[in-house]
Amino acid sequence: MPIVRVEMWPGRTLAQKRELARVITDAMVNIAHTTADATIVIFEDIAREDWAQAGRLASETE
Repeated sequence: MPIVRVEMWPGRTLAQKRELARVITDAMVNIAHTTADATIVIFEDIAREDWAQAGRLASETE
C-alpha cells in the first residue's frame, strides 16, 4: 500500500486538494502499478513559520 505525503503551505482549497488526490492516485496506479483502493494520499499544511529554506524561515522572506 503506497502512502504519498504532500506537505505544503496552508491556503489550498478543498477542491484543489480533491483534484490533487485524484491525479496523484491516478499517477500511482499508472506508474507504480498499484490500485486506487490501496493508495493513500495525506495532506499536511505546514505553517510558514515552521518551514525554512536556505537558513531562513519562510515567514520572514516575504
